[in-house]
Amino acid sequence: LQERGALGFERHYHVTDPFIRRLGLEAELQGHSGCVNCLEWNEKGDLLASGSDDQHTIVWDPLHHKKLLSMHTGHTANIFSVKFLPHSGDRILITGAADSKVHVHDLTVKETVHMFGDHTNRVKRIATAPMWPNTFWSAAEDGLIRQYDLRENSKRSEVLIDLTEYCGQLVEAKCLTVNPQDNNYLAVGASGPFVRLYDIRMIHNHRKSMKQSPSAGVHTFCDRQKPLPDGAAQYYVAGHLPVKLPDYNNRLRVLVATYVTFSPDGTELLVNMGGEQVYLFDLTYKQRPYTFLLPKKCHTSGEVQNGKTSTNGVSNGIHLHSNGFRLAEGRAHVSPQVELPPYLERIKQQANEAFACQLWTQAIQLYSKAVQKAPNNAMLYGNRAAAYMKRKWDGDHYDALRDCLKAISLNPCHLKAHFRLARCLFELKYVAEALECLDDFKGKFPEQAHSSACDALDRDINAALFSKSDNAEDKKGGGPIRLRATGRKDSISEDEMVLRERSYDYKFRYCGHCNTTTDIKEANFFGSNAQYIVSGSDDGSFFIWEKETTNLVRVLQGDESIVNCLQPHPSYCFLATSGIDPVVRLWNPRPESETLNGRVVVDMEGASQANQRRMNADPLEVMLLNMGYRITGLTSAGAGGSDDEDSSEGQVQCRPS
Repeated sequence: LQERGALGFERHYHVTDPFIRRLGLEAELQGHSGCVNCLEWNEKGDLLASGSDDQHTIVWDPLHHKKLLSMHTGHTANIFSVKFLPHSGDRILITGAADSKVHVHDLTVKETVHMFGDHTNRVKRIATAPMWPNTFWSAAEDGLIRQYDLRENSKRSEVLIDLTEYCGQLVEAKCLTVNPQDNNYLAVGASGPFVRLYDIRMIHNHRKSMKQSPSAGVHTFCDRQKPLPDGAAQYYVAGHLPVKLPDYNNRLRVLVATYVTFSPDGTELLVNMGGEQVYLFDLTYKQRPYTFLLPKKCHTSGEVQNGKTSTNGVSNGIHLHSNGFRLAEGRAHVSPQVELPPYLERIKQQANEAFACQLWTQAIQLYSKAVQKAPNNAMLYGNRAAAYMKRKWDGDHYDALRDCLKAISLNPCHLKAHFRLARCLFELKYVAEALECLDDFKGKFPEQAHSSACDALDRDINAALFSKSDNAEDKKGGGPIRLRATGRKDSISEDEMVLRERSYDYKFRYCGHCNTTTDIKEANFFGSNAQYIVSGSDDGSFFIWEKETTNLVRVLQGDESIVNCLQPHPSYCFLATSGIDPVVRLWNPRPESETLNGRVVVDMEGASQANQRRMNADPLEVMLLNMGYRITGLTSAGAGGSDDEDSSEGQVQCRPS
């Protein structure tokens, strides 16, 4: 084979399912004396850099398990980020640390050549761009994104983005990354559930035009200069999180993006959301959140609603209104349900059997496997929605709502999906919309109007409406609950409100890990085609999911306490991880002759359920869990009650089709 062909073959097939299932520990690299908080491969993949609480950085030859260089960085606190500067011949290394400093090091002479002290709080991430060899960026807990150019002034940096102008003085920037295919796009994760995508070029052009304008320094109250131009920022958020935020705040459960990264082709954005799950956002086929509390102005003709473009106010059989929606009248446009091929029918039956045995996660994974092969089968979406509603993990009711809407779009006469949609809206606290949906359900399916399930949901909704009547006026005056500020120092600007209203929803969600204890926990794409998703966890394990099905396929014990960092090799099936232990661990497919792999977590379902309990425990319980005590009194379903659903909901919802 020619060298180019061989390289393409290698990169295409270097991460495959058999390799993932044989992944095991190859070596431990010892040399640090504190937690290893960051890892970074060079472009070729023959060097690995690590940064630690010991304020040292080490450059390793990971293929031969050798330490090539160790140097004190000059930092006076924990190192949180380390990056090779592109096109520097792997000679220049950049570090950011808890001492609020960014240092630039020349590895050939083991010296720190530049020190930047412009941030006023901990520096959490450094980002570089392949096409901008002398430029890099930093994100810090002072709420600023700074840009550095080593060709210009070596002593200062400029503020690219100031999040405090949008979110108040308490906002903290936690992570950032540059799109590998279009280096003009920068993604930023910060306090709260929203992830921000910026166009660097637009920001710079805006600043230049402001400087060149003769009236740039003269502003009136009505002619306020925006810090960012229109169109330079786009927000992404898991659609259910803004509404959940007050509840999470009351339980001292913090939502913060701890890591963001682009897919190799630059079309997807992966986010590890602290206090929640891992989310993947599609940057090409964007979809609005499936929410019903957006202002009326957002429901305009031609705008994307529920994942589909609507040109006449009708989307997927749903009529959208500012205060909710109603189901489309009549039984027209029913998509004929094509029979599943025999192998998919077998998978569906296996899923139904798992559902009957109350193995909710197993049922969800089997339905997801079938959905990937038959994406236009309404029954599969309806059945998976039922399994989500039974499991009741964080975000499950929102995924169930999405599945119900998809099932209805494929089959407007899907009775169970219509009813489950009303139940999902109720569980997601959209009580008025749930009542409207239930009324429409009764009109469309009058034979079910007086069933025990309808009566039970009707009672629940009316009880909730009665209990909320006291603060209904407060809600009307305060705008959508998903966008309101909670205090003076974290006051939200009007520009921020508009950007949040225009935010886009996620495509996939990955469950099982726990991310509540540290704010540097990573999630990454694994494989040249981003076939897998990997994430660290507070239980000392790291989790591997199939990207397209979202199914969990492998859990490995990677640390005695917490796995924070996971950095895949650029061209091999080779993974570097680190966490609280003062070592770097290297993972690759083990030989088939090795029958015992002590690092494998066999009970993946049990590990996932334990992590759901951990995420929903109060801080004291989490501390006790970390100390090794067993916490009782928490259901295996996580927050929101027991696994057993109200039996009064009857045949409409209980069994899959």
